[in-house]
Amino acid sequence: MEDNKLFEKYGLTVDSGKILFQEGDGGDKMYIIQEGNIRISKQIGGKEHILAVLGKGDFFGEMAIVNQVKRSATATAIGTVKLLAFNREGFLGMIEKNARIALNVIDKLCRRLQHTNNQIQHLVKRNTKGLIALNLYYAFAENGFEQARLEYHKLSREISLNLEIPQDAVLDFIENLASTRVVKTEDNLMFLLDRDKLHSLAESASGN
Repeated sequence: MEDNKLFEKYGLTVDSGKILFQEGDGGDKMYIIQEGNIRISKQIGGKEHILAVLGKGDFFGEMAIVNQVKRSATATAIGTVKLLAFNREGFLGMIEKNARIALNVIDKLCRRLQHTNNQIQHLVKRNTKGLIALNLYYAFAENGFEQARLEYHKLSREISLNLEIPQDAVLDFIENLASTRVVKTEDNLMFLLDRDKLHSLAESASGN
């Protein structure tokens, strides 16, 4: 009931393929996904790289209501998407009445910051295995760890674009994880078997 009231006030339905905003655009709204998926991409070295595919409960564009900076990436609807769209005043009014959503936003911001810090550390070392493991770990984390069912060919393509490495290298790493019982692959789905081991690889893997 509460979610319906929020959608009546702030709801937005977006058709498949529509670009909500492009990298470099100005903006004054952030979005929370109610249904569907949003692709976040960025131009790096003249090529489009997929940074993330976001789903229900995820939010994006929040910097526009924090300090009104230009969009740092492009957001595109994958399929029909239902969103809550807030400007600064609307967001403040909403979180004053809904502590659950406010805490969820804070939690995800903290995890994003941790992810970014870890990513930077690996980028400095150019630790390819660690970077792949890190991306896999956060993909499982965002989807419930052992409950997650990830499409690993799709995910490997996204990681390949993000890190600018061959997709085969990502698939080889996933096959190695499967052979050592860290993950299980079946019918293009990947399941997490050993969370601690994957976390250890994400934190301390060395070499390429």
